[in-house]
Amino acid sequence: MKFVVACDSFKGCMSSVQVCRCIRSGIQSANESHTVYEFPMCDGGEGTAEIFRNIYHGDTSTAQVLDAYGKTIEVTYGIVPEQNMAIMEVASCIGLNMVEREKRNPMIANSRGVGLLLKDAVAKGYKKILLGIGGTSTTDGGMGMLQELGLHFFDASHRRLRAGIYSLGQVDYIDKRHFVDWNDVEILIAVDVNNHLLGKQGSAYTFGKQKGLYPTQLEAVDQAMRHYRDKIYEFFHVDINQYEGSGSSGGIGAVLTGLLHAKMVPGIQLCMQEYHLEDVIAQSDIVITGEGQSDHQTLYGKVPYGVGQLAKRHGKPVFCLSGALGIGYMDLYDAGFAGVFSSADRAMDFMTALKTGPQKLENLAYSITKTIDAIAKMK
Repeated sequence: MKFVVACDSFKGCMSSVQVCRCIRSGIQSANESHTVYEFPMCDGGEGTAEIFRNIYHGDTSTAQVLDAYGKTIEVTYGIVPEQNMAIMEVASCIGLNMVEREKRNPMIANSRGVGLLLKDAVAKGYKKILLGIGGTSTTDGGMGMLQELGLHFFDASHRRLRAGIYSLGQVDYIDKRHFVDWNDVEILIAVDVNNHLLGKQGSAYTFGKQKGLYPTQLEAVDQAMRHYRDKIYEFFHVDINQYEGSGSSGGIGAVLTGLLHAKMVPGIQLCMQEYHLEDVIAQSDIVITGEGQSDHQTLYGKVPYGVGQLAKRHGKPVFCLSGALGIGYMDLYDAGFAGVFSSADRAMDFMTALKTGPQKLENLAYSITKTIDAIAKMK
Protein backbone atom coordinates (compact mmCIF):
# COMPACT_ATOMS: atom_id res chain seq x y z
CA MET A 1 0.00 0.00 0.00
CA LYS A 2 0.93 3.63 -0.47
CA PHE A 3 0.97 5.79 2.66
CA VAL A 4 1.04 9.58 2.70
CA VAL A 5 2.48 10.94 5.96
CA ALA A 6 1.82 14.68 6.30
CA CYS A 7 2.32 15.93 9.87
CA ASP A 8 2.94 19.10 11.79
CA SER A 9 5.66 19.38 14.43
CA PHE A 10 5.17 18.21 18.01
CA LYS A 11 6.15 21.55 19.52
CA GLY A 12 8.98 21.31 22.02
CA CYS A 13 9.52 17.65 21.17
CA MET A 14 9.98 16.96 17.45
CA SER A 15 10.10 18.95 14.24
CA SER A 16 7.67 18.00 11.49
CA VAL A 17 10.56 16.33 9.65
CA GLN A 18 11.28 14.16 12.71
CA VAL A 19 7.60 13.34 13.21
CA CYS A 20 7.21 12.15 9.62
CA ARG A 21 10.41 10.14 9.90
CA CYS A 22 9.23 8.35 13.07
CA ILE A 23 5.91 7.43 11.52
CA ARG A 24 7.55 6.19 8.34
CA SER A 25 9.90 4.04 10.42
CA GLY A 26 6.95 2.55 12.31
CA ILE A 27 5.05 1.80 9.11
CA GLN A 28 7.97 0.12 7.39
CA SER A 29 8.95 -1.82 10.51
CA ALA A 30 5.46 -3.29 10.47
CA ASN A 31 5.55 -4.02 6.74
CA GLU A 32 8.57 -3.09 4.67
CA SER A 33 6.63 -3.53 1.43
CA HIS A 34 4.60 -0.37 2.09
CA THR A 35 5.61 2.80 0.23
CA VAL A 36 5.68 5.96 2.34
CA TYR A 37 5.63 9.53 1.00
CA GLU A 38 6.70 12.08 3.62
CA PHE A 39 5.50 15.69 3.70
CA PRO A 40 6.65 17.71 6.72
CA MET A 41 3.85 20.22 7.18
CA CYS A 42 3.28 23.63 8.72
CA ASP A 43 0.27 25.86 9.26
CA GLY A 44 1.81 29.24 10.00
CA GLY A 45 3.18 28.42 13.44
CA GLU A 46 6.54 27.24 14.67
CA GLY A 47 8.59 25.63 11.89
CA THR A 48 6.85 27.46 9.04
CA ALA A 49 9.94 29.31 7.85
CA GLU A 50 12.05 26.15 7.66
CA ILE A 51 9.39 24.18 5.79
CA PHE A 52 8.85 26.82 3.13
CA ARG A 53 12.56 27.53 2.81
CA ASN A 54 13.05 23.85 2.00
CA ILE A 55 10.12 23.82 -0.42
CA TYR A 56 11.55 26.82 -2.30
CA HIS A 57 15.18 25.60 -1.97
CA GLY A 58 16.12 28.86 -0.29
CA ASP A 59 19.06 30.07 1.76
CA THR A 60 19.24 31.79 5.17
CA SER A 61 19.90 35.23 6.60
CA THR A 62 20.19 36.47 10.19
CA ALA A 63 18.89 39.49 12.08
CA GLN A 64 19.38 41.05 15.50
CA VAL A 65 15.93 41.48 17.06
CA LEU A 66 14.22 41.45 20.47
CA ASP A 67 12.32 38.67 22.15
CA ALA A 68 8.92 39.25 23.74
CA TYR A 69 10.55 40.64 26.90
CA GLY A 70 13.09 42.97 25.30
CA LYS A 71 16.15 40.73 25.29
CA THR A 72 18.37 41.04 22.20
CA ILE A 73 18.54 37.79 20.26
CA GLU A 74 19.73 36.65 16.83
CA VAL A 75 17.24 34.86 14.62
CA THR A 76 17.56 33.10 11.29
CA TYR A 77 15.06 33.44 8.46
CA GLY A 78 14.80 32.08 4.95
CA ILE A 79 15.58 33.94 1.76
CA VAL A 80 14.91 33.09 -1.87
CA PRO A 81 17.00 35.66 -3.79
CA GLU A 82 15.71 34.71 -7.24
CA GLN A 83 12.18 35.49 -6.06
CA ASN A 84 13.29 38.50 -4.00
CA MET A 85 11.50 36.85 -1.07
CA ALA A 86 12.13 36.52 2.65
CA ILE A 87 10.48 33.71 4.65
CA MET A 88 9.92 34.38 8.34
CA GLU A 89 7.93 33.35 11.37
CA VAL A 90 7.01 35.41 14.42
CA ALA A 91 7.65 32.38 16.63
CA SER A 92 11.38 32.79 15.94
CA CYS A 93 11.51 35.91 18.09
CA ILE A 94 8.37 36.01 20.27
CA GLY A 95 7.45 32.34 20.29
CA LEU A 96 5.46 30.94 23.20
CA ASN A 97 7.88 28.05 23.67
CA MET A 98 10.91 30.34 23.95
CA VAL A 99 10.09 30.96 27.61
CA GLU A 100 9.42 28.36 30.29
CA ARG A 101 5.78 28.24 31.35
CA GLU A 102 6.40 29.50 34.89
CA LYS A 103 8.38 32.51 33.62
CA ARG A 104 5.80 33.76 31.11
CA ASN A 105 4.20 37.15 31.68
CA PRO A 106 1.68 37.92 28.93
CA MET A 107 0.85 41.29 30.48
CA ILE A 108 4.23 42.75 29.49
CA ALA A 109 5.18 40.59 26.49
CA ASN A 110 5.20 42.57 23.25
CA SER A 111 5.77 42.17 19.51
CA ARG A 112 8.59 44.67 18.88
CA GLY A 113 10.83 41.88 17.64
CA VAL A 114 8.50 41.21 14.72
CA GLY A 115 8.81 44.81 13.57
CA LEU A 116 12.60 44.57 13.72
CA LEU A 117 12.50 41.31 11.77
CA LEU A 118 10.37 42.83 9.01
CA LYS A 119 12.56 45.93 8.83
CA ASP A 120 15.67 43.78 8.47
CA ALA A 121 14.25 42.01 5.41
CA VAL A 122 13.06 45.23 3.78
CA ALA A 123 16.41 46.94 4.47
CA LYS A 124 18.11 44.05 2.66
CA GLY A 125 15.95 44.71 -0.38
CA TYR A 126 13.37 41.93 -0.18
CA LYS A 127 10.06 42.99 -1.71
CA LYS A 128 8.03 39.89 -0.88
CA ILE A 129 7.70 38.55 2.65
CA LEU A 130 6.07 35.28 3.62
CA LEU A 131 5.38 35.46 7.35
CA GLY A 132 4.06 32.67 9.55
CA ILE A 133 2.28 34.23 12.51
CA GLY A 134 1.31 31.36 14.79
CA GLY A 135 2.65 30.34 18.18
CA THR A 136 3.31 33.72 19.81
CA SER A 137 3.52 34.60 23.49
CA THR A 138 1.99 38.06 23.00
CA THR A 139 -1.47 39.61 23.11
CA ASP A 140 -0.47 43.25 22.49
CA GLY A 141 -2.52 43.79 19.34
CA GLY A 142 0.69 44.11 17.35
CA MET A 143 1.39 47.40 19.14
CA GLY A 144 5.06 46.63 19.65
CA MET A 145 5.51 45.73 16.00
CA LEU A 146 3.74 48.92 14.91
CA GLN A 147 5.96 51.02 17.16
CA GLU A 148 9.05 49.62 15.45
CA LEU A 149 7.41 50.44 12.11
CA GLY A 150 6.99 54.10 13.06
CA LEU A 151 3.71 54.49 14.95
CA HIS A 152 3.66 56.22 18.33
CA PHE A 153 0.86 55.67 20.85
CA PHE A 154 -0.05 58.21 23.54
CA ASP A 155 -2.45 58.21 26.48
CA ALA A 156 -4.83 61.02 27.44
CA SER A 157 -2.02 62.77 29.37
CA HIS A 158 0.16 62.82 26.23
CA ARG A 159 2.54 60.22 27.63
CA ARG A 160 4.02 57.77 25.15
CA LEU A 161 2.84 54.24 25.82
CA ARG A 162 4.99 51.13 25.94
CA ALA A 163 3.65 48.17 24.03
CA GLY A 164 1.79 45.58 26.05
CA ILE A 165 -1.63 44.57 27.29
CA TYR A 166 -1.64 47.30 29.92
CA SER A 167 -1.43 49.95 27.19
CA LEU A 168 -4.20 48.70 24.91
CA GLY A 169 -6.97 50.32 26.89
CA GLN A 170 -5.03 53.56 27.41
CA VAL A 171 -4.49 54.60 23.80
CA ASP A 172 -5.88 58.08 23.17
CA TYR A 173 -3.81 59.39 20.25
CA ILE A 174 -1.77 57.71 17.48
CA ASP A 175 1.01 59.63 15.77
CA LYS A 176 1.35 58.11 12.30
CA ARG A 177 3.62 60.69 10.68
CA HIS A 178 6.60 58.32 10.65
CA PHE A 179 4.77 55.12 9.78
CA VAL A 180 6.57 53.05 7.13
CA ASP A 181 5.63 53.45 3.49
CA TRP A 182 5.85 49.90 2.16
CA ASN A 183 3.50 50.13 -0.79
CA ASP A 184 6.05 48.23 -2.88
CA VAL A 185 6.40 45.40 -0.36
CA GLU A 186 4.07 42.41 -0.63
CA ILE A 187 3.39 40.67 2.68
CA LEU A 188 1.77 37.25 2.67
CA ILE A 189 0.66 36.02 6.09
CA ALA A 190 0.37 32.31 6.78
CA VAL A 191 -2.14 31.82 9.60
CA ASP A 192 -3.12 28.75 11.57
CA VAL A 193 -6.45 29.99 12.96
CA ASN A 194 -9.50 31.83 11.62
CA ASN A 195 -10.61 33.54 14.84
CA HIS A 196 -11.48 37.22 14.80
CA LEU A 197 -9.76 39.67 17.13
CA LEU A 198 -12.59 40.35 19.57
CA GLY A 199 -15.28 38.50 21.48
CA LYS A 200 -15.72 35.09 23.07
CA GLN A 201 -14.05 33.41 20.08
CA GLY A 202 -11.44 36.15 19.80
CA SER A 203 -7.77 36.46 20.62
CA ALA A 204 -7.93 36.90 24.39
CA TYR A 205 -10.66 34.38 25.18
CA THR A 206 -9.40 31.67 22.82
CA PHE A 207 -5.63 31.91 23.23
CA GLY A 208 -5.05 33.99 26.35
CA LYS A 209 -5.03 31.09 28.80
CA GLN A 210 -2.31 29.17 26.96
CA LYS A 211 -0.20 32.33 26.96
CA GLY A 212 -0.52 32.71 30.71
CA LEU A 213 -3.60 34.88 31.24
CA TYR A 214 -5.91 33.94 34.08
CA PRO A 215 -9.59 33.29 33.30
CA THR A 216 -10.50 36.30 35.44
CA GLN A 217 -8.39 38.55 33.18
CA LEU A 218 -9.89 37.57 29.84
CA GLU A 219 -12.86 39.92 29.80
CA ALA A 220 -10.73 42.94 30.76
CA VAL A 221 -8.13 42.12 28.10
CA ASP A 222 -10.85 41.71 25.47
CA GLN A 223 -12.32 45.09 26.44
CA ALA A 224 -8.90 46.73 26.27
CA MET A 225 -8.38 45.22 22.82
CA ARG A 226 -11.78 46.55 21.78
CA HIS A 227 -10.73 50.06 22.83
CA TYR A 228 -7.49 49.65 20.87
CA ARG A 229 -9.49 48.54 17.82
CA ASP A 230 -11.71 51.62 18.13
CA LYS A 231 -8.71 53.98 18.28
CA ILE A 232 -7.11 52.40 15.22
CA TYR A 233 -10.41 52.85 13.41
CA GLU A 234 -10.48 56.52 14.48
CA PHE A 235 -7.04 57.24 13.05
CA PHE A 236 -6.91 54.82 10.09
CA HIS A 237 -10.60 54.28 9.26
CA VAL A 238 -10.07 50.51 9.20
CA ASP A 239 -11.88 47.98 11.39
CA ILE A 240 -9.13 45.47 12.18
CA ASN A 241 -11.68 43.07 13.68
CA GLN A 242 -13.35 42.46 10.33
CA TYR A 243 -10.76 40.05 8.98
CA GLU A 244 -11.04 36.31 9.45
CA GLY A 245 -7.83 35.37 11.23
CA SER A 246 -7.43 38.82 12.80
CA GLY A 247 -7.19 37.17 16.21
CA SER A 248 -4.00 35.34 15.28
CA SER A 249 -0.81 36.15 17.18
CA GLY A 250 -2.57 38.35 19.68
CA GLY A 251 -3.70 40.79 16.99
CA ILE A 252 -0.58 40.90 14.81
CA GLY A 253 -2.58 39.45 11.94
CA ALA A 254 -5.22 42.15 12.39
CA VAL A 255 -2.89 45.13 12.07
CA LEU A 256 -0.72 43.63 9.34
CA THR A 257 -3.82 43.09 7.25
CA GLY A 258 -5.54 46.34 8.13
CA LEU A 259 -2.62 48.76 8.13
CA LEU A 260 0.03 47.16 5.92
CA HIS A 261 -2.42 45.58 3.45
CA ALA A 262 -0.98 42.12 3.97
CA LYS A 263 -2.79 39.18 2.42
CA MET A 264 -3.81 36.47 4.86
CA VAL A 265 -3.91 32.82 3.76
CA PRO A 266 -4.32 29.59 5.74
CA GLY A 267 -0.78 28.30 6.19
CA ILE A 268 -1.85 24.70 5.73
CA GLN A 269 -3.54 25.50 2.41
CA LEU A 270 -0.41 27.22 1.11
CA CYS A 271 1.78 24.34 2.27
CA MET A 272 -0.44 21.70 0.65
CA GLN A 273 -0.57 23.72 -2.55
CA GLU A 274 3.21 24.04 -2.83
CA TYR A 275 3.66 20.31 -2.19
CA HIS A 276 0.91 19.41 -4.72
CA LEU A 277 -0.30 17.22 -1.90
CA GLU A 278 -3.75 16.61 -3.31
CA ASP A 279 -2.31 14.92 -6.39
CA VAL A 280 -0.25 12.56 -4.22
CA ILE A 281 -3.15 11.77 -1.89
CA ALA A 282 -5.37 10.97 -4.87
CA GLN A 283 -2.92 8.20 -5.81
CA SER A 284 -2.45 6.89 -2.26
CA ASP A 285 -4.21 4.29 -0.11
CA ILE A 286 -3.79 5.58 3.47
CA VAL A 287 -3.22 9.10 4.81
CA ILE A 288 -1.63 9.79 8.19
CA THR A 289 -1.38 13.21 9.78
CA GLY A 290 -0.79 14.56 13.28
CA GLU A 291 0.30 17.36 15.62
CA GLY A 292 1.48 17.87 19.18
CA GLN A 293 -2.04 17.95 20.61
CA SER A 294 -5.34 17.49 18.84
CA ASP A 295 -8.41 19.12 20.36
CA HIS A 296 -11.31 21.41 19.39
CA GLN A 297 -8.85 23.97 17.93
CA THR A 298 -7.65 21.43 15.35
CA LEU A 299 -10.77 22.14 13.29
CA TYR A 300 -9.81 25.83 12.97
CA GLY A 301 -7.14 25.65 10.30
CA LYS A 302 -4.61 23.25 11.85
CA VAL A 303 -2.58 20.79 9.80
CA PRO A 304 -4.57 17.59 10.56
CA TYR A 305 -7.84 19.20 9.55
CA GLY A 306 -6.48 20.52 6.26
CA VAL A 307 -4.88 17.18 5.36
CA GLY A 308 -8.00 15.35 6.49
CA GLN A 309 -10.22 17.37 4.20
CA LEU A 310 -8.05 16.49 1.19
CA ALA A 311 -8.20 12.81 2.12
CA LYS A 312 -11.96 12.98 2.57
CA ARG A 313 -12.36 14.63 -0.84
CA HIS A 314 -10.69 11.64 -2.47
CA GLY A 315 -12.28 8.98 -0.28
CA LYS A 316 -9.02 8.01 1.45
CA PRO A 317 -9.02 6.84 5.09
CA VAL A 318 -7.12 9.33 7.25
CA PHE A 319 -5.65 8.73 10.69
CA CYS A 320 -4.46 11.38 13.14
CA LEU A 321 -1.47 10.43 15.32
CA SER A 322 -0.79 13.15 17.88
CA GLY A 323 1.24 13.48 21.04
CA ALA A 324 -1.83 14.16 23.15
CA LEU A 325 -5.60 14.47 22.81
CA GLY A 326 -7.44 17.38 24.39
CA ILE A 327 -11.03 18.48 24.89
CA GLY A 328 -13.06 18.19 21.71
CA TYR A 329 -10.77 15.80 19.83
CA MET A 330 -13.74 13.50 19.13
CA ASP A 331 -15.12 16.17 16.79
CA LEU A 332 -12.45 15.05 14.33
CA TYR A 333 -14.43 11.87 13.75
CA ASP A 334 -17.36 13.98 12.60
CA ALA A 335 -14.95 15.73 10.22
CA GLY A 336 -14.18 12.42 8.50
CA PHE A 337 -11.22 10.92 10.37
CA ALA A 338 -11.07 7.12 10.52
CA GLY A 339 -9.03 7.18 13.73
CA VAL A 340 -7.59 9.69 16.19
CA PHE A 341 -4.82 8.44 18.49
CA SER A 342 -2.37 9.68 21.11
CA SER A 343 1.17 8.35 21.23
CA ALA A 344 1.19 8.69 25.04
CA ASP A 345 0.45 5.15 26.19
CA ARG A 346 0.50 5.81 29.94
CA ALA A 347 0.51 8.62 32.49
CA MET A 348 3.86 10.42 32.60
CA ASP A 349 5.37 13.77 33.46
CA PHE A 350 5.99 16.33 30.72
CA MET A 351 9.76 15.82 30.48
CA THR A 352 9.36 12.05 30.17
CA ALA A 353 6.79 12.59 27.43
CA LEU A 354 9.26 14.74 25.49
CA LYS A 355 12.10 12.26 25.93
CA THR A 356 10.13 9.19 24.93
CA GLY A 357 7.94 10.90 22.31
CA PRO A 358 9.80 9.76 19.17
CA GLN A 359 9.88 6.07 20.14
CA LYS A 360 6.26 6.06 21.28
CA LEU A 361 5.14 7.68 18.03
CA GLU A 362 7.04 5.09 16.02
CA ASN A 363 5.44 2.34 18.12
CA LEU A 364 1.98 3.79 17.51
CA ALA A 365 2.55 3.91 13.75
CA TYR A 366 3.72 0.29 13.89
CA SER A 367 0.57 -0.84 15.75
CA ILE A 368 -1.80 1.03 13.46
CA THR A 369 -0.09 -0.38 10.38
CA LYS A 370 -0.44 -3.90 11.75
CA THR A 371 -4.14 -3.24 12.34
CA ILE A 372 -4.63 -1.85 8.81
CA ASP A 373 -2.85 -4.86 7.31
CA ALA A 374 -4.94 -7.29 9.33
CA ILE A 375 -8.19 -5.64 8.21
CA ALA A 376 -6.99 -5.60 4.59
CA LYS A 377 -6.40 -9.37 4.73
CA MET A 378 -9.97 -9.95 5.93
CA LYS A 379 -11.49 -8.37 2.84
